Amino acid sequence: MKDKLQNILKKCKTPENTKVLFPLLALLVILASVWGPQLLGEFRDKDVLDKIHVQEVEDGGEGYRYRLNANEKVYILSRCLSRQTLEGNEQSTGAGELDYQELEGTYAFVVNRKGPSGKEITDEQIYETCNREIDALKELGILPEQVRRVEKSSYDVVLYSAIDVLEPRNNVAVWKVSLSSSQTNANKENRLIDAYIDADTGKIYEFYARTPLSWEEIQAEEIMEKWRTYLGLNGMEEYATDNPLLETTPYFKKYVFPGMGDDRTVVTVGFYDGINELFLKISR
Repeated sequence: MKDKLQNILKKCKTPENTKVLFPLLALLVILASVWGPQLLGEFRDKDVLDKIHVQEVEDGGEGYRYRLNANEKVYILSRCLSRQTLEGNEQSTGAGELDYQELEGTYAFVVNRKGPSGKEITDEQIYETCNREIDALKELGILPEQVRRVEKSSYDVVLYSAIDVLEPRNNVAVWKVSLSSSQTNANKENRLIDAYIDADTGKIYEFYARTPLSWEEIQAEEIMEKWRTYLGLNGMEEYATDNPLLETTPYFKKYVFPGMGDDRTVVTVGFYDGINELFLKISR
């Protein structure tokens, strides 16, 4: 066998065979370059076409599913609420008729027309969630024990989206829970008036509540530290200011947290005397 191979190689090395062999090789290379990719593609198509292939992929979902940390969420919500206040009654009373694409500016706070996506707290669950988190804030000493539970018959709930318009994936879904406007003559003593609640986690970002406390009994720094831990925020610092016009009450203390980029978020613990309303709000 070895001898036969050697004879074949010797014949291929003869001048006459070399003249024939090189053109044949060149022709084969040309044919392979022209028809090779097509034949390879057809072979692959046979293995793919007319067959069902299943592959697990991560659910892209809506933009808000982009993971934001607690500081980023609070920052985006603060900017959206600031815009809501600056734009006045048009947005705060008619947000249900707006789309963020129609708004000018960087941030928008709009009613979520689609409703919960299936991964968020529903309008039936939000009352139970709110009461659970009120109890959590009581245990932490953020809210006094006298604050009453919320009932579906007395409160209105609306699902909002706080959106960074330039980066729509940066958005936070929140439920606003408010004592119903139909309860104008109701006793508001020791009641939650308003709260913004994360639609994913149920955590309370902001609240206004009537309490039996006075400002002298409220430990603002302690409340802020416990609320910071409750949400998982980092980098808290006291925000010193001599401007009494920052609030409509003289009873308040402000703190700052890192936001996004070089920006920061201001958070206020305050008290409205006369109606005995304790509030914790992120900057507007």
